[in-house]
Amino acid sequence: MGKVVGIDLGTTNSVVAVMEGGKPVAIANSEGMRTTPSVVGFSKDGELLVGQLARRQAVLNPQNTFYGVKRYIGRKYAELTPESRRVPYTIRRDEVGNIKIKCPRLKKDFAPEEISAMVLRKLADEASRYLGEPVTGAVITVPAYFNDAQRQATRNAGRIAGLEVKRILNEPTAAALAYGLERSIEETILVFDLGGGTFDVSILDVGDGVFEVKATAGDTQLGGNDFDRKIVDWLAEQFLESHGVDLRRDRQSLQRLIEAAEKAKIELSGVTVTDINLPFITATAEGPQHLETRLTRAQFESLCGDLVQRLRRPVKRALSDAGVSPSQIDQVVLVGGSSRIPLVQQLVRSLIDKEPNQNINPDEVVAVGAAVQAAILEGSVRDVLLLDVTPLSLGIETVGGVMKKLIPRNTTIPVRRSDTFSTSENNQTMVEIHIIQGEREMAADNKSLGRFKLQGIPPAPRGVPQILVSLDVDANGILQVSAVDKMTGREQSITIQSASTLSESEVRRMLQDADEFSQIDRQRREQVEKRNRMEALANNAERQLREATLDYGIGFVSRHRTRIEAYIRQLRESMERNDERGMDLAGADLQEALYELNREVYQRSQETEEEESFLGSVRRVFSGEDGERKRDPFASEGRPRGDFYGRAEGRQGLSSPETYRPAPEGRQRNGLWEEPLRGEQGYSANSQMRRDPGVSPVRGEGGEPRRRDEGRSRGGGQSQGAAPTVSPSGAVNDYGRKKTPTYRPGESVTRNPYPDENWDDDDDWI
Repeated sequence: MGKVVGIDLGTTNSVVAVMEGGKPVAIANSEGMRTTPSVVGFSKDGELLVGQLARRQAVLNPQNTFYGVKRYIGRKYAELTPESRRVPYTIRRDEVGNIKIKCPRLKKDFAPEEISAMVLRKLADEASRYLGEPVTGAVITVPAYFNDAQRQATRNAGRIAGLEVKRILNEPTAAALAYGLERSIEETILVFDLGGGTFDVSILDVGDGVFEVKATAGDTQLGGNDFDRKIVDWLAEQFLESHGVDLRRDRQSLQRLIEAAEKAKIELSGVTVTDINLPFITATAEGPQHLETRLTRAQFESLCGDLVQRLRRPVKRALSDAGVSPSQIDQVVLVGGSSRIPLVQQLVRSLIDKEPNQNINPDEVVAVGAAVQAAILEGSVRDVLLLDVTPLSLGIETVGGVMKKLIPRNTTIPVRRSDTFSTSENNQTMVEIHIIQGEREMAADNKSLGRFKLQGIPPAPRGVPQILVSLDVDANGILQVSAVDKMTGREQSITIQSASTLSESEVRRMLQDADEFSQIDRQRREQVEKRNRMEALANNAERQLREATLDYGIGFVSRHRTRIEAYIRQLRESMERNDERGMDLAGADLQEALYELNREVYQRSQETEEEESFLGSVRRVFSGEDGERKRDPFASEGRPRGDFYGRAEGRQGLSSPETYRPAPEGRQRNGLWEEPLRGEQGYSANSQMRRDPGVSPVRGEGGEPRRRDEGRSRGGGQSQGAAPTVSPSGAVNDYGRKKTPTYRPGESVTRNPYPDENWDDDDDWI
């Protein structure tokens, strides 16, 4: 069984979260961000792009980049306002009045559910990558004020994405779950959820594992995008006055305006003034035109005055429906990125007279709450009771087009309500039941959810037949309606699905299309990965050729160069032709040629290491640079281990037949004798002589030569202080005997008299 995750399917950004170790965790996407833009696009090659990749190409490819689709899901084309249709891509109406989004790149139309399904599939894939196991189920959040059609459409989007939708959860309720999961005290909280495209307010009683929604209200066509549009209109009007060009009529210019407006809105949450610079925004007969202006926070707030008034009404209605006063609200939880706007926070303070709680991340809290609900459904989180409400009243149409409410708004769900109706005409054998949702008194002013007919009613005068109509709302907020003729027991029922604007056959077709898209995407991804591997192989081959040439010369690699360069050319020609088989063959040949080159390079490097190892050992023997000295063969005779025997040090650092002479008696400067002395006590510097192995040419104290055994006792003890000195003609050693040097002029000293010992030049020669 796969994992169940929580998904916040937002208008602007979406988030996926999961419970790990008893804690909800928001999952980062492949770009390293925990929020994924709810943007879908198709590149010039027809490749599907979702998230940040799609958003980057929006300016250059506006007709094939779709965003803000959540505002269209579950709605009819006739319900859209002119402002909501003003987007860079094309929205059209199909033959039955549903909304279709045109994609010129693929030459086909998409339903809003299909676009949302692509975003959901992207989030599920990111969660599967993070968890290391497939994700098969999800709890998907929707605005609390979504009607039944929009909820059913969201469920269909999850089905098209290949997910089993375990629960449709209201966004404010999810935020309350995340906020109050670990709180034991009882509180009344107000969740203020202002997202990119929708606005919800919910009042809940939270405490001791019980989450009871008291009331909810909102506006599904009010969000951060409307604040952006205010800035877009302000910029476009300014440019129109100064240059006579309406930038909103050009798709690319409009897309650049939308992105600049969103950036300015975000910046004004932290600073009081921002600069808006859009070079080369358009071109006229006078040449390229640029947009450069400055927007202050005060100007922005004055532009959004009407939007703030639209925010007030749902808050007051929710307080009234819940039967609480602002003073009874213990905490205010801000949800949604647009809740960071200082004007919005100031509005909340003025309405509730409390500082909003900003301890939670408004971008991730809804997905975190959805993950908690998923864990509750799986059974990993216990002792949590969630009591949600229906946001809008549900009823049926009666005679005269009047709505008869059976389930008032803010009724705790799941709920079942029934009422008895009769026929309006004599001998009527069939009745049509029209289910509607809304708060208006007349049925035509509310949202139509569906119709069904109850047939087989026995002919009778009007008002005699008794028809029991029942409305059943489940925990997802999905409505099921049934009608029973009490006289005959004939029953007819319907689950409201047609309200989602998609029939079951259309949902199945979109499922097949999604599978085909996934296969096409997988094939394209494999092709791109193969091209990347082949390109890396060619670059690696060129690099190895250069390195081998530098290390071992042109002659060494000449035999391989011709083959390798030919295979590289074949490989790149196959890549230009998109020849899959040619790439495979050339790549295999190139790898084989590189293997032979690397084998010879390895053999040559081994030979070089052995040669260097032999020469290095010889050099260390004669230079005394070996760090690990061999055992002293004279240690058993009382001589100190590792005694050093002098060598003549030539000008090139190698041993040379320098002569040795004892230190003469005379003037010394800086440890060197000014001039060589001749005579009985010394020899010419050009003369050669053999030295006594018992005397070291290294100077001891006083500038005299030091014996190799000095400082050590007869029994081979360690050195004890300074060594005694000797004179050139003879000196007293550490045994108290007089010893005379036996050096003879003319003898060479190039041979080491003790070949088993290492020579060392750590000390200077005399």
